[in-house]
Amino acid sequence: SQKYTAIGMLGKATDTLDATGKVTEEKPYDQVTKGDLENVLQKFTGDIMQVPPLYSALKKDGERLSTLMKRGEAVEAKPARPVRVYSLSLQQFQPPLFTLDVECGGGFYVRSLVSDIGKELSTCATVQELTRTKQGPFTLEEHALQEDKWTIDEIAQSLEHCTALLLGEPARKKLKTEHPGETAV
Repeated sequence: SQKYTAIGMLGKATDTLDATGKVTEEKPYDQVTKGDLENVLQKFTGDIMQVPPLYSALKKDGERLSTLMKRGEAVEAKPARPVRVYSLSLQQFQPPLFTLDVECGGGFYVRSLVSDIGKELSTCATVQELTRTKQGPFTLEEHALQEDKWTIDEIAQSLEHCTALLLGEPARKKLKTEHPGETAV
């Protein structure tokens, strides 16, 4: 599973579904209450169907959709696909901004979630900030090496600890290496 903290903004939509994109729509959001937002989150928990964003790493004819979009090529939206949301909670609501904690499975797009939440609230929304706080056994809090500890010894110790965690993962994927038959961690 993966965990994210996302800050969304009500009232604006962009072509990338995040703050880096071009604004494509603006709608009023003053009618949205904290209770409305909390109620809507229930609809996006569990096994749901989600349409991936056009600006994504998904591929068409071997090229990322985001690369095709940046070149100005016409790209059709991929069909909705099943994804899993283990937990979704509202941490803060200061209109137009809201902060979510999301735990989800692979193939999930937080940008699509925030956009869908906006639509469900009869407005629009886009991601302003997104931080991955957990990936598999690794958490940002426990496993990120702080800049003041960027020494050879600290890095080596951190790698040993992380390697031990990876070896305990049952569904570990083989990483690509330069030499066939070689396994990388």
